[in-house]
Amino acid sequence: MTYVLYIKNIVRMDKAMDKLVIKGGKELFGSVDIGGAKNAAVAILPAAIMASKDICVIENIPQIEDIECEERIIESLGCKITRIKNSVTIDSTSLNNLNANTEDVRKMRASYYLIGALLGRFKKARVELPGGCAIGVRPIDQHIKGFEALGAKVTIEHGTISVEAENLIGTNIYFDVVSVGATINVMLAATLAEGTTVLENAAKEPHVVDVANFLNTMGANIKGAGTDVIKIVGVDQLSGCSYSVIPDQIEAGTYMIAAAACGGDVTVNNVIPKHLESISAKLLEMGAEVIENDDSITVKSAKGLKGVNIKTLPYPGFPTDVQQPMSALLCVANGRSMINESIWESRFKHIDELKKMGAAVKVEGRVAIIDGVERLTGAIVTATDLRAGAAMVIAGLIADGVTEVTNIEHIDRGYPHIENKFKALGADIVRVSY
Repeated sequence: MTYVLYIKNIVRMDKAMDKLVIKGGKELFGSVDIGGAKNAAVAILPAAIMASKDICVIENIPQIEDIECEERIIESLGCKITRIKNSVTIDSTSLNNLNANTEDVRKMRASYYLIGALLGRFKKARVELPGGCAIGVRPIDQHIKGFEALGAKVTIEHGTISVEAENLIGTNIYFDVVSVGATINVMLAATLAEGTTVLENAAKEPHVVDVANFLNTMGANIKGAGTDVIKIVGVDQLSGCSYSVIPDQIEAGTYMIAAAACGGDVTVNNVIPKHLESISAKLLEMGAEVIENDDSITVKSAKGLKGVNIKTLPYPGFPTDVQQPMSALLCVANGRSMINESIWESRFKHIDELKKMGAAVKVEGRVAIIDGVERLTGAIVTATDLRAGAAMVIAGLIADGVTEVTNIEHIDRGYPHIENKFKALGADIVRVSY
């Protein structure tokens, strides 16, 4: 049986009346510091509750809405959380609730990592099916396949997934499709299983490696993360530790693309250049100058970038989360560009918003055909999801006139202080409550 999770677009009403107002046409100069990786942090925080003794201190946690949401969920389970700026301390020794069923769970997709974490530590969990961005059907069948292979019984009733096992026993698990979420979730559970688990056709994304490194720092025995075969030798327990999250590959890519789109000279600090190679390669192909340093990348650009073709793929391919910001740049590149979105089938909802600004784009199934125009013009547009929101900000930065981006609660889920960071680079951008 295949279980499919349909994501609802749930918004925070307390932020629904904020918008970003952008006066476009300014080149960007200076440097921007990148925060911790959202996609790693939202898995590492649940992993921290697997420590049955001591506390976990996690540094470089991004200050974004998804993290605040997850912290509230973890506190609802009985854990104690202390945050000081970008550092979060988690004490899970008093965890006493295995039923995650708050409103925060229902609106955040990454809350499903609680299933693997609780199953690993307590051999049972009950978690409401999560939410997130409305970018298409997002199945959980590979997660369930992995849990069941380890010996858990899985049931879904009334919008809640329950998992329970007398014992978790290591085994070989082959994922039918490459899934970051399933790879991490099953890895969490297998860390405290008996014997050895081998995950084949595993995801290789940097945040998969970061979660494995965090678990190993807690005392796990995981090898092969970053390849398509991960070997996990189960241990009896995990202990607290101190750890720093890797830089955010997607946030970094977004600022690199913005620099190329607006022109100017921007250095993106606190990055791992290797994680950004697919993005750097496309910007170079377009005609931008990309200079890699040890922990920073400088992007220099002028007018006249040329169009390119892109196909989103699992890492190390071009990231699906950068496809939408990249599409804004391609709208003003010379010639024709094509984007093949091979990961999610509904990740072109922002195209209609770009068209309001004068973009010439035609969508045929999972392919967007973009004919570059001389300029975009300001308009009132909507952030239809997290990365679409970043695309609309970039579009506003390069457009003539004033652009208003609404529904920015989506942007706040993944981009810390986005208006302040762009303003520091010379952009004319303000957050307005209305």
